[in-house]
This record gives sequence, structure tokens and C-alpha cells, in this order.
Amino acid sequence: MRLRKLITTLTLAAVGLAAPLAAAGPASAAENRRVVVYYQTQYNNGTYVSPRALTDNNTGTTDVLVGAIHLNGDGVVTLNDNPPSDAKFDQMWSDLGDMQSKGVHVLGMLGGAAQGSFQRLDTEFDTYYPMLKDVISTHHLDGIDLDVEEQMSLPGVERVIDQLHADFGAGFLVTLAPVATALNGGGNLSGFSYDDLYRDRASSISWFNAQFYCGWGSLSNTSGYEGIVDHGVVPASKVVAGTLTNAANCGSGYVPMDTLRSTVSSLASTYADFGGVAGWEYFNSDPGGTAAPWEWAANISSAMNTTVARKQPAAAVKQPSPRSCPQA
Repeated sequence: MRLRKLITTLTLAAVGLAAPLAAAGPASAAENRRVVVYYQTQYNNGTYVSPRALTDNNTGTTDVLVGAIHLNGDGVVTLNDNPPSDAKFDQMWSDLGDMQSKGVHVLGMLGGAAQGSFQRLDTEFDTYYPMLKDVISTHHLDGIDLDVEEQMSLPGVERVIDQLHADFGAGFLVTLAPVATALNGGGNLSGFSYDDLYRDRASSISWFNAQFYCGWGSLSNTSGYEGIVDHGVVPASKVVAGTLTNAANCGSGYVPMDTLRSTVSSLASTYADFGGVAGWEYFNSDPGGTAAPWEWAANISSAMNTTVARKQPAAAVKQPSPRSCPQA
């Protein structure tokens, strides 16, 4: 497991990021101010899409989430449609390793819209967890993003989290990707309460990549994010605001870059412990599109670090009420 951090100074212009900047590792004004990039489309119309431009240019990217990993009923693990060790991914793993050497964390994204992986972990843990463990070990992942978009029990997801830390250590990154409403007591796709999960495993969860799109929220303004923090369970430091990087990546919820920059800058100004921003997904990210998808991350880094007076984080976070019996 390779866990590295590299802090650099951001010198991004507020707008007009068309020219490549000097190569540098991830940067942020605060340790928790993350720029998270989901990387699922590794081939676009047959052409390999390398993520290395995120470090070849000074984008401030802190984490790349490669997906989607699936634990299939036939006992075969796939990354999208092929085994993770397929030769088609050799260059990708090499590029990601190079990015790790520059300080970027590489996590695997498990699950998503294709269902089955978490049901199998829930009911056949001893069969399917070793498959996940092998992928993490073989490809030297720094963490795992649990995108639970199917029914799973609270004890089941807690068992997965506990075993990941038992196998890979306390520093292993474990994130989850609930729809945004799941973090303010509203509807979710996972079958368990995120309030209850956070109460039980707060110290074991690195952060949440909350999905503010596809009908579950929006970053057109700050109200959705503020609603999560005001709910009083999960602090801003562990809420990464997930958004679409291109209108084509979901049926609804895309926010144009100028508006998104304004929202992100406002959130970063309001919350000294703002958790950051995640983008779904990399290959066609605007404003650069498929020609320069790295520009999205550079814009977000710039917006997060163009801030004014900030509120300090609350001294304590309200604990959720006692549990009642019971997504890309």
C-alpha cells in the first residue's frame, strides 16, 4: 500500500486554464480540502484515456477513484467489463502508480449502478471479500470507495469497513458515495441509515463523496451542502460535494463551471473544514472536454482556494438520535 502526501502551492488563475502548468502533486489550503476525480472511462471510442494529465498539469488533484469494480456471481472480479489484471489495463495501472509517486491517492470504486457486489458481501462475505482484498493488494490501492446503490444491511457494511482496516491498516482510505439526501436524513439507495453508520464508524470513514446530481441534490447553490452540515451528524470535513463534470454524464444535475466555481468558493469560504469536491467523471470533463479533461480539476482547485473569511468548524457535532429498526 502506498500512502503519500505532497503539499504544493497553487498558482492557478481564476479563469482561462487552457495552457498546461508546471507538473506538481496535489495541493490544498487545508489538509481535508480534496479534489476527487472519478475515473471510470479508461477507453473512449477505443482510445486509451490516461489520467496522468492531472499530475502533468498543476491541477491540485488529491484522489483518483478508478472504477467500477464488480464482484460478480460467477466468482469473477471485473473492472467494468474485464478483469482488473487484463492487459488492456497495464498502461493504466502504470500511470496510476506514477501519480501515486507524486502524492495522489488512488482508490478503487466498488459497486455503483450495476448491482450485486454489496448483496454478495452482505450474505456471502467469506466468499467475496477475499476477491476484493486481492484486487486492493495486487494493484496497490490506497483505499476503496463503497458506492452502495443496492440494499445492504448496516452490520454488513460495517463488517466490510472493519475488515478493510484490519487487513490494510488504520491509514487505509475508506470512503462511501451516498446520494446527498442520505446525509441529511432523507432518501437513499443503500438500505441502511447513514446517520447510524456514521455514529457507529465515524473514525473508520475517511469521507463521503455525496452525489449532488441525478435528482438527489444540486451544487447550483450552497443550500444542499449546508443542509447536510446543519443536520448535525456528519461534519463538513467529511463531506465532499460530488458533481457532474459534463451534462452528458447523467440525466440531470449538471452545473456550468462559472456557477459551480461560485458555489465551491462560497462553501470553502463558509467552512474552514470544507471537505472538497468530487467530479463524475474524468474523460469528458468540461470546460476542456475530451481534449483537456484535467482543466475541470484545476478550476475546482482554484475556486476552493479563492476564499474570504471562514467560519471555524463547530466544537462538537451533534450525535444522531438512537437508531430505529429498520448512488454514476
